[in-house]
Amino acid sequence: MGNGLSEQPSFLSSVPFFQSFHIAILGLDSAGKTTVLYRLQFNEFVNTVPTKGFNAEKVKVSLGGHRTVTFHFWDVGGQEKLRPLWKSYTRCTDGIIFVVDSVDAERMEEAKTELHKIAKTSENQGVPLLVVANKQDLRHSLGLAEIEKLLALKELGPATPWHLQPTCAIIGEGLREGLERLHDMILKRRKVLRQQRKKR
Repeated sequence: MGNGLSEQPSFLSSVPFFQSFHIAILGLDSAGKTTVLYRLQFNEFVNTVPTKGFNAEKVKVSLGGHRTVTFHFWDVGGQEKLRPLWKSYTRCTDGIIFVVDSVDAERMEEAKTELHKIAKTSENQGVPLLVVANKQDLRHSLGLAEIEKLLALKELGPATPWHLQPTCAIIGEGLREGLERLHDMILKRRKVLRQQRKKR
């Protein structure tokens, strides 16, 4: 599920400039942001505690087509008092990963409010968004269509490319596929921005 996706031109994967990306990992507290980060870094489950500030990690990830991509992840705490700081971490970011707890239906409205607030700030216009529907392995998790509707993803508008990815961060299921989609969206956006600069 998502919009704004296209096949990545193969020549871009050989250009070093395109191989390092700044990604902010956001979401409400207890959604699984830090679990996502450390599953990607260590490829194993790491028991975490609530993030009081942020975690920053540089992670090399092997994506399809023999590509190794370096991501600079900023995992920012999701407690209400920390959310005003999110915009500081999304300034000049290449992409945003927004993690939601698929079981916590009661907080989907709150997640939607925060997601739309950060996606619609002027600095983030057009920044690709990977929405990670975490905890899909649990019995009472919401389905993707319901999460898409509750988060009103289609209301983000055509300027914001997004993809909704089902995951289980504890075992890593779905994370690599989601990163591939985010990577492709970022490359497409960079290409568009480069073409716009040439026209000026």
